Amino acid sequence: MTTQNELSKTGWNFDNSYARLPKSFFSSQNPTPVRSPKLIILNEPLAASLGLDAQALKSEEGVEVLAGNRIPEGAAPLAQAYAGHQFGHFTMLGDGRALLLGEQITPRGERVDIQLKGSGRTPYSRGGDGRAALGPMLREYIISEAMHALGIATTRSLAVVTTGEPVFRETDLPGAILTRVAASHLRVGTFQYVANWGTASDLKVLADYALQRHFPDISADENRYLLLLQEVIKRQAALIARWQLVGFIHGVMNTDNMAISGETIDYGPCAFMDVYDPATVFSSIDMQGRYAYGNQPYIAGWNLARFAEALLPLLHADQDQAVELAQDALSEFGKLYHRNWLSGMRAKLGLGNEEAEDEALIEHLLEMMQKYRVDYTNTFRALTFDAPEDTALFGSPEFAEWHERWQERRGRQQESKDASQQLMRKSNPAVIPRNHRVEEALESAVTDGDYSVMERLLEVLSSPYAHSPEQAEYATPPAPSNRPYRTFCGT
Repeated sequence: MTTQNELSKTGWNFDNSYARLPKSFFSSQNPTPVRSPKLIILNEPLAASLGLDAQALKSEEGVEVLAGNRIPEGAAPLAQAYAGHQFGHFTMLGDGRALLLGEQITPRGERVDIQLKGSGRTPYSRGGDGRAALGPMLREYIISEAMHALGIATTRSLAVVTTGEPVFRETDLPGAILTRVAASHLRVGTFQYVANWGTASDLKVLADYALQRHFPDISADENRYLLLLQEVIKRQAALIARWQLVGFIHGVMNTDNMAISGETIDYGPCAFMDVYDPATVFSSIDMQGRYAYGNQPYIAGWNLARFAEALLPLLHADQDQAVELAQDALSEFGKLYHRNWLSGMRAKLGLGNEEAEDEALIEHLLEMMQKYRVDYTNTFRALTFDAPEDTALFGSPEFAEWHERWQERRGRQQESKDASQQLMRKSNPAVIPRNHRVEEALESAVTDGDYSVMERLLEVLSSPYAHSPEQAEYATPPAPSNRPYRTFCGT
């Protein structure tokens, strides 16, 4: 029988600050044990950074923890309560199939959430079984780790274990549990929940907790809650710009899927765009295109407005002045986002300084990309290596004229051509998680039990800016199809 002493060798170092918040914020509960857990994949570099021993995690005792069958010393499992606007409609939510195992204090003194996703029913399950299927959990592992490698703020994936039990969806599927690592799981929806069902004192406690955890440099003698709003706005403006620059489409930008920390969270029907088109939608449930690629900055602003509404009682005692402060803060989001996006686009084109006509140059390129239905990632990759013939735009008089303007623009900057290309190499990935490659890996894993395809994909995606010969085959777009690619919420 496993002892807590044996489990402690793994390196768990919990301090559970969320569990010390008002009891209405969460429900304490242990995971539901599973029949026969088996480790499928472990993120060893991430484990090391968390202060965890990878070999101990791979042991029978370690896998029992990752499956929720055993609780390590110091853990305090709980399901968090939150609310959210789902496709614009407000509802009570909560961790319906996930449990916060605890907060790990890393060797660097950082505090991160360790969450088990698919660990059984909670009081917030709303009729669901609380479980998860293997395919979606592996999908989150692949995409979240790819996002990390791209340099985009994100939750991360520590491990996936199978449960030895089926989950029942349209068909029987192998069950699995993902171990997710996050700066925290505080969401816009967490604040909406407390603002709607808690007290004014509860709201202040939550805001103070968020400030202490994510913005400790904000002093107590300022309007701390206005600064909280402003800092969250800044982080989201930077995050969404990074999404747009690599063609990432989240797919379900509900307010419960926006993290206060500024990390990308909740990988469900997410995917990366191949052909450039602002109207691109992959999610099967987004029938109106609310969360289309081109709408993501606007939805982020909408979500932040809901965050500001939740904070109004803290911004000022006078309601009208509170609204004015919130509106002034929110008005900065569009400017901040645009500044981040434009800076990133300049880097993608090797422009190290600023000129007034840069945005027109960028927009013209994007218009051509949409008009000629060319691959977003590979177009910038071709430009990076001065190989315009490798893009479908080549041969068009319109593109030839644009290319000449771009070369003239690069020639007017102080940076050398080599420095310009180095900037482009660091800003334009050679590979992204191509949808057909992700599906290929998931099919092989779930249907055939062959994880080698996924492991090879993860290896390639781990260095997206390497531009190595080995990555070439993973840069190939999918074959043309009359059927649009569709993704589904993780089940």
